Amino acid sequence: MVTAEDFFFAGLNKPGDTSNAVGSKVTPVNVNQLPGLNTLGVSLVRIDYAPYGLNPPHTHPRATEILVVVEGTLYVGFVTSNPADATQKNKLFTKTLYPGDVFVFPEGLIHFQFNTGKTNAVAFAGLSSQNPGVITVANAVFGSDPPISRDVLTKAFQVDANVVKYLQGQFWMNNN
Repeated sequence: MVTAEDFFFAGLNKPGDTSNAVGSKVTPVNVNQLPGLNTLGVSLVRIDYAPYGLNPPHTHPRATEILVVVEGTLYVGFVTSNPADATQKNKLFTKTLYPGDVFVFPEGLIHFQFNTGKTNAVAFAGLSSQNPGVITVANAVFGSDPPISRDVLTKAFQVDANVVKYLQGQFWMNNN
């Protein structure tokens, strides 16, 4: 039976715990937290950043994200998908955002936010899916279980096997 509670979420007024390796915390409000979003094609997140905190490079495979800064200063950006012309490179689009500024991250593209300030920062983002998904690049590539073969990663990144071994040995945390 559907109730009013299926359409209600409390808590976005509370800061997330940013005392982690990347200095950020994402508080999602998607269909998992708010069943009433089912089939509506929207969700929301609050992102808290410690000074110099990072929401690491990640992608949402099923959603575009629109972010508004409420407090602090964020350096944000996204990288375009692989160009059709092999002589071209992926392009980085960046901007420094202040309270009230808005930036859009197109669906599926790798993007990030970094708090450049000496104080905390807060942003809210809307996403164009009730279940946008998130793939944090470093976690997926170097922290998968079972791990991706070192031979694959050594060749893909053109680095020594010891670099891959070191990266795979790190604790890849989830700030969601």
